[in-house]
Amino acid sequence: MTKQGPDASHRIVVLHGKDSFLRLEWTHRLRAALEAKHTRVDEFSLDGATASLAAVLDELRSYGLIASHKLVIVENADVFFGSEDRRRAMERYAEAPMDEATLLLRSQNWRPGNFDKLVAKCGLVLKCDSPPDGDAARWCVGRAAKEHKIPVDPDAAVLLVERVGNELARLDSELAKLAVSALSVGSGSITRAIVVDLVGASRQEQAWEIQEAILSGDAGRAASKVTELLRISRAPEVMVAWAAIDLSRKIHAAAVLVRRGVSDAQITRDLRLWGESTGPILRAARTIGEEAAAELFHGAIHADFRMKTGGAPDPERLLVGLAALFAVAIRSNLASKR
Repeated sequence: MTKQGPDASHRIVVLHGKDSFLRLEWTHRLRAALEAKHTRVDEFSLDGATASLAAVLDELRSYGLIASHKLVIVENADVFFGSEDRRRAMERYAEAPMDEATLLLRSQNWRPGNFDKLVAKCGLVLKCDSPPDGDAARWCVGRAAKEHKIPVDPDAAVLLVERVGNELARLDSELAKLAVSALSVGSGSITRAIVVDLVGASRQEQAWEIQEAILSGDAGRAASKVTELLRISRAPEVMVAWAAIDLSRKIHAAAVLVRRGVSDAQITRDLRLWGESTGPILRAARTIGEEAAAELFHGAIHADFRMKTGGAPDPERLLVGLAALFAVAIRSNLASKR
């Protein structure tokens, strides 16, 4: 997270981006800076989806009865600025903002324009998106020591980001849980072993669990694994669909290369197969064949399309059925080749 942020001299601050933790953290810092300068600050919050232009401007231009400064927060600022008339009016305000008030606009989405150029003269526009994985891991190290009063081993921080992603709010929540666990067992730090025990598998690991179950040819096992990941691990439905598409794509591509007489070693390199999946995928490609593999591939794409376009009222049932169907197809072709 960048060290340069809003301060008490800024009359307008725009915080936009998908990381809610960063938006909240910069808000805290702005409020603290204002309180340090003005001692007492009145805070007013409005919803940009429902607030009128008059209501926002009235709050900015009216003087507080006790406090010497006002912080006016507009949530869903992108919706508020959706009207051209409002945008023009706020541009006029940005040309001569009130010294006695600070306007804070917060939103996930934001459309840059002339308003941003005007804000640059009197304030700050700050993007609040999650940092890259490496930066997120370093943030975990610093956050754990400062806020949770326990160090986290660097390799544990890297694994934590791999497993939960780089959204800072989610990472902070996991760090709080891990800190309590580490302290309860007398550990001097949050170790990789603790992360392995308490944090769910990464998306890549979950995808391989699905693919491994399908490649076993056991329809019951494949269906159970998908159900477990969706209901217990709360894996995203799109990830499960992606795992099926990715597996069927690799099997089909490998089957095409097998028919052309390409060696297993070359197929492995061309398709970037690795680890435990290599052998099962090559065996499936060799026994299923190009035509059957193509049908599986198209079936997975069609299921994903139905799920994303509302054609599947019960996505879980669709995905469980898809996994079981794949497993049955693999088992049937394996049996027929014996």
